[in-house]
Amino acid sequence: MQVAVSPPQRHIMCMKWGTKYGPEYVNRLYAMVKRHLTGDFHMVCLTDDAQGIRPEVSCLPIPALDLPPGIPERGWTKLVSFAGDLHGLKGTALFLDVDVVIVGSLDVFFEQPGEFVIIHDYKRPWRITGNSSVYRFELGAHPDVLDYFRTHVEEIRHQFRNEQAYLSDFLHQQGKLSYWDAAWCPSFKYHGIPTWPSNYWKAPFIPKDARIVIFHGECNPPDALAGKRNRRFRYIQPATWVADHWHE
Repeated sequence: MQVAVSPPQRHIMCMKWGTKYGPEYVNRLYAMVKRHLTGDFHMVCLTDDAQGIRPEVSCLPIPALDLPPGIPERGWTKLVSFAGDLHGLKGTALFLDVDVVIVGSLDVFFEQPGEFVIIHDYKRPWRITGNSSVYRFELGAHPDVLDYFRTHVEEIRHQFRNEQAYLSDFLHQQGKLSYWDAAWCPSFKYHGIPTWPSNYWKAPFIPKDARIVIFHGECNPPDALAGKRNRRFRYIQPATWVADHWHE
């Protein structure tokens, strides 16, 4: 008699802290994943405020970074996702920033081989640095990422600008770093806005073969939808396609 074997659990993980992003970002992220991922998944939001987040999402406290007094945690908080025991979670985690917009199938993000997979840097592809808006790993498999940071925090803060630069370098040194297909996670501001001067009469678009559009640096989905950028002299028309995807 054959015994049924349960598939490894798949987790979608995100983080929300402070007041920059409201619960609607998490709720819409869940809805987008539901529309674009085949099969079961468990969504986890590490947060300091679960109010307003839909009940299908497991809201758990953000573990403390445990840094020495006087050292700011800003820019390093995502490293807690690599804790050896993250609220007892087991399985594969796909981490997504709450302000991404999912426009295609997510199945490949769980199918691609690799111990740790991340977006490759957009502006300087000759560097190993990844963009941590989307990364996948086995929960509890890389506790040394966080442990080493906690014991070498001053050295790391002088050497690396932020968590994604440190994280990429640390796992690259171990031979565990790999990247997503470049077309899967394009940048809205680098790849989805028509070049000047056509940006004045052509609307932003979804790049070819995109699956997750990354909003980083200056423009969030509601800003793009309204045709707003947070830098002077950088005009865009409304990205009306956002409304087709960024909703519950």
